[in-house]
Amino acid sequence: MKQEQLDARTEIGQLAPGIARAQLPIALPGLGHVNCYLLEDERGIAVVDPGLPGDEPWQHLTDRLAAAQVPLTRVHTIVVTHSHPDHFGGAARLAEASGAQVVTHEHFGHTFELDVDDDLDEEQMAMRWQRPTPWGGLSAGPPPEARARYLELHRRGHFFPSPTTRLRDADTIRLAGRDWVAVHTPGHTSDHLCLFDPEHGAFLSGDHVLPTITPHIGALRNIEDSLAAFFASLDKVAALDDRTSIVLPAHGLEFTDLAGRAEEIKVHHEHRLQRLYEAGVELGRPAPVTEYSTHLFSARAQGAMADSETYAHLEHLRLLGRAEVERQGEQLVFSMVGA
Repeated sequence: MKQEQLDARTEIGQLAPGIARAQLPIALPGLGHVNCYLLEDERGIAVVDPGLPGDEPWQHLTDRLAAAQVPLTRVHTIVVTHSHPDHFGGAARLAEASGAQVVTHEHFGHTFELDVDDDLDEEQMAMRWQRPTPWGGLSAGPPPEARARYLELHRRGHFFPSPTTRLRDADTIRLAGRDWVAVHTPGHTSDHLCLFDPEHGAFLSGDHVLPTITPHIGALRNIEDSLAAFFASLDKVAALDDRTSIVLPAHGLEFTDLAGRAEEIKVHHEHRLQRLYEAGVELGRPAPVTEYSTHLFSARAQGAMADSETYAHLEHLRLLGRAEVERQGEQLVFSMVGA
């Protein structure tokens, strides 16, 4: 079993000066927990990635804070690494309960395009999430039961947080008694934020660099080539390796070889690119994204996320000049150059 799939630990682990980890249970494809980091200083606690939205995740979060002997009144800052619900989900409620500021990257924005001022019913919310995909068809968004739950949380103001501080790349923020450098790492999302602590060499990597799995790389609406952006972001953080003593990921356990792991992830995606190219050559004809997806993902993993990642890889091949695209009806179809 991959580290990221393991059930959440109940104990609070001290990892570095002023840094503790609380693992929160989640039930998402391929994931069993999210790491919520607690950064302590003279003002109190900064909480990094406070888990999913909802009453049960909130109970898990408050239980972990109580186990760490952190009353809500001591939480002064909430850091959200990126705009996925298992990272931002507890932020709005925690900010309301504690009065803490919410820190994100400057481009932070919710994939599902909800705003706290929106007054939507279930049908309107479903329509908001059903957007055309670049390769054809509609993106369904979360399943109906999740949409209903998110709508209720949205109405209570407990779904999507309102950032009070938006960091740009290379900005600094003082947490745990020292200055951290904001590192913008687009690829998994366009707003992904890592934090680097030059004093002690701690690197909060979010979902950008994980110890045993690779993050989803999909089609991002505001990035032409999300895979190229991801590769560049991996190179960017790898350059910090000689000053990094510990990597603190959002899922899985801490590790040390940041540059080595970044290179492994790049190689993984390069292999996937080659697999798609060879599949296209073997097909010898234009094919839709859904057909190419079967060459990267198992039958059990097929669906919107698989198609999105496949499309990101096909677009990367196209922009490299190794693939061509045309439209057939409502679908884009790809063929490989030289096939």
